Amino acid sequence: MIKVINPADGSVVGETPMMSAEEVAAAIDRTCAAFPAWAEKTAQQRSDILRRWYDLVRADKRVFAEIMVKENGKCLSEAMGEIDYGLGFIEWYAEEAKRVYGDTIPSHDVNASILVVKEPLGPTAAITPWNFPFMMITRKIATALAAGCTMIIKPAEETPLTAWKLLEYAREAGIPAGVFEMVTGDPQAIGEAFASDTRIHKVSFTGSTRVGKLLASNCGAALKKMTLELGGNAPFIVFDDATLNDAVSGLISAKLRNSGQVCISPNRVLVQDGIYQQFAEQLTAAVANIRVDQGMQDEFVVGPLINQQAVDKVTSLVDDAVSRGATVHLGGKRDAKGGLFYQPTILGDLDDSFGVHNTEIFGPVFALYRFSSEEEAIRRANNTEYGLVAYAWTRDLGRAFRLSKKLEAGMVIINSASVGTASVPFGGIKQSGYGREGGHYGIEEYMQVKYVLMAGQNR
Repeated sequence: MIKVINPADGSVVGETPMMSAEEVAAAIDRTCAAFPAWAEKTAQQRSDILRRWYDLVRADKRVFAEIMVKENGKCLSEAMGEIDYGLGFIEWYAEEAKRVYGDTIPSHDVNASILVVKEPLGPTAAITPWNFPFMMITRKIATALAAGCTMIIKPAEETPLTAWKLLEYAREAGIPAGVFEMVTGDPQAIGEAFASDTRIHKVSFTGSTRVGKLLASNCGAALKKMTLELGGNAPFIVFDDATLNDAVSGLISAKLRNSGQVCISPNRVLVQDGIYQQFAEQLTAAVANIRVDQGMQDEFVVGPLINQQAVDKVTSLVDDAVSRGATVHLGGKRDAKGGLFYQPTILGDLDDSFGVHNTEIFGPVFALYRFSSEEEAIRRANNTEYGLVAYAWTRDLGRAFRLSKKLEAGMVIINSASVGTASVPFGGIKQSGYGREGGHYGIEEYMQVKYVLMAGQNR
């Protein structure tokens, strides 16, 4: 068994099976065996089952939120928000199942008709991370099931309890064994099993770029379709015409979500020269009022990092920046609570040569950089191998449109810190991956297009 540890106090909050290779293989067998019957269900039947799952989970949101706080460390208000976010995918795809449309194409043959139909891809697999243990699963599984695919999921070993609870409610809602399967154990062995089994037609992975590349290499041998949502290095650009209060508030919201352990978290905060000092002072005053504490409370707090490795990484990045001359406006060290708690930290006067500039921080660290012109901001924002999301704040409409075109990211967010919702295509470019999750774009990732020529009709 694998022990699940509460990062806030180190206590054991549960266990998850360390499944053997034979158990994983049996679960894959069930996923594949269940596909024909599930694919044959009408879209309305699949929709009704997903809707029952949505209703059951929605009625017990607090139960899921408390499990998430214990195994992940995020505060209760964030956990409740994540559940609403994740439920949105179940609700959305319960409806989207009924809206997978084909086409007719004018025929080149007077004696024929051309049809284009969309069919479910087949049995699929997914590997999800620990930072959003509810939403990451519902976003993948609801899409796959709505499309008529079956799916086997490996949740992160740090946060499997939320996943098992979701599976429990799925069974109660009428989602059969095999249609939604779950395995836990050695991540490398399970990933290799998903990639090598030719019956699995797609793998969806959210996690690090390093692991994503390894998985893609393994899947490539079988020409297996993939969706990859990988690392990020998001710029957050604040121009001198921005509404400062909104920009500061938006930055705090985006940066401190899950203690900064979010792939779309602003990693590089580029602030125009004319407002840099005022922005830094206002940000420091606001962040100084946010408490660091364990998450089982309704008010927003900055919780612990997920494990000691995460703490060591953040500590190393901050210490390196300070040694190179960065200004510490706030924090800069582990919190007095000890354990895995790290103080919200604001570093200023950075430049692009610092290690913190080229590394996904994954912690509560605001890294501030100065810039002078729009051209400079765009060039520096794009100076990264990643391309998941880019944020920008300006009241200049022309500039906003220019930024939307020139920033190299799969998602460009202007004058807001809100990125995700069920109706939009979430995903990146460059080393941040490929494929999209969400909206009608997401369900297309689980469909295959078939061209049908119906000739001989006039004979």
